[in-house]
Amino acid sequence: MKIEFEDLREWLIKVNQMGELKRAKGIKLENVGKIAETTVHLENTPALLLEEFPGYDPGFRILLNVFGSIQRIALTFGFPIHSDRVTLVKHFQKKLDEMELLPPKYVSSGPIFENRLTGENVNLYQFPVPKWHPEDGGPYIGTGCMVITRDPEDGWVNVGTYRNQLHDEKTIGFYISPGHHGWVHRKKYFENDEPCPVAVVFGSDPLLFAGSMIEFPWGVCEFDGIGGWRGESVKVVKGSVTGLPIPANAEIAIEGYSYPDKKKEEGPFGEWTGYYGSSLREEPYIEVEAVYFRDNPILLGMPPQKPPYDADKAREYIKSALLFNELKKLGIPGIINAWCFGIGGCRLLIAVSIKQQYPGHSRQVGHAVYSTPMANYLGRYVIVVDEDINVTDLNEVMWAVLTRSDPATSIDIITRATSGPLDPILSPENKKMGRFYNSRAIIDATKPYEWKEKFPKSLNQTSNSKTSENITDG
Repeated sequence: MKIEFEDLREWLIKVNQMGELKRAKGIKLENVGKIAETTVHLENTPALLLEEFPGYDPGFRILLNVFGSIQRIALTFGFPIHSDRVTLVKHFQKKLDEMELLPPKYVSSGPIFENRLTGENVNLYQFPVPKWHPEDGGPYIGTGCMVITRDPEDGWVNVGTYRNQLHDEKTIGFYISPGHHGWVHRKKYFENDEPCPVAVVFGSDPLLFAGSMIEFPWGVCEFDGIGGWRGESVKVVKGSVTGLPIPANAEIAIEGYSYPDKKKEEGPFGEWTGYYGSSLREEPYIEVEAVYFRDNPILLGMPPQKPPYDADKAREYIKSALLFNELKKLGIPGIINAWCFGIGGCRLLIAVSIKQQYPGHSRQVGHAVYSTPMANYLGRYVIVVDEDINVTDLNEVMWAVLTRSDPATSIDIITRATSGPLDPILSPENKKMGRFYNSRAIIDATKPYEWKEKFPKSLNQTSNSKTSENITDG
């Protein structure tokens, strides 16, 4: 299926034709965070385009709830919009398995250059930027953003989603959790006592933004991946300040530098765990030297909330498909499906269904899941279930845990696993000392292999995938 939009505005036209776009005008900026919080957990929430904020240019807008329905997720990624969850994740698995990388195409100009501000004319206060949560340290301009950096050694470009606090009219925060690719790039510059060039996009089409959420391997540019997904190169312009590639059809973008000896107090900020992720502390920031934006620009708001929030709803499919394909590549037989639950930020709770082939098969799968890039960083629980369990259904998975696992014999514990500063279970002392590790539980919720044929018969003899399809269609 072909991607039916070129940029965010064409995406909005398609969404409006589906009857899934709502507009609101004249809302006070201080109320936007509450709107985002109260609408994100509703079922099939329409996309919300907020316009005409009092005190700001009437053409400046904010978009919320991009991934609030399965239909919009399917539209964004180019799949049939009436797919159910099981079918849709299978589409993702097939697409990611077959996709080839396609480098971006440099063009001389694009809509992003309709307005340019440089030097003394830079003023980020002109954009309506909400304070998303009551106890945030300030407004955050970068939530649904793409932070673009380049490796100083081999030149490959990374595109990641990292938060950006609006400090003042010319500087924004540059917090990245340790270990992420952008963090490694910045660290290399700082270790050589050099400024780190950065470009940040604050509004783009949802497919392009989703690329920054995909955990591509080290050395692979997310623009290459999204170009491969589209079957057409992402059009980019060369930033005049940093030389970094910037999507030509983006809504808002900045360029600047982060310096190794310059920090500002940043945070706290309500994070993807559903807690305020860090206290007020000094972090690097970006000195903005150029601002670009389209006429009537749209800021993409993707503020983290108690999970699952907007980004999680799409990331579930991306990460689950990546995990499934990774397990298949390992050559482990009997893998049926995999799911990274949004309720755990697509990290803390993962389930995999298998058709058991031999004794120890389920434990092998559980440990293999834990070791993958999709599950290693800041994980918590990995659950392995039988093929009759629909892993996209949390009730089904927990039913298997409650009836097929034994606490004394079915749980393997791993200690000193990779965690990070945003892990709410880490003590203040461990965070202060940089002890960013936690434990993991691998739960074997499969029927015991040695006597699985004698396990009590389930009341539900209908396949879960078929049941899911019937419920969705009906």
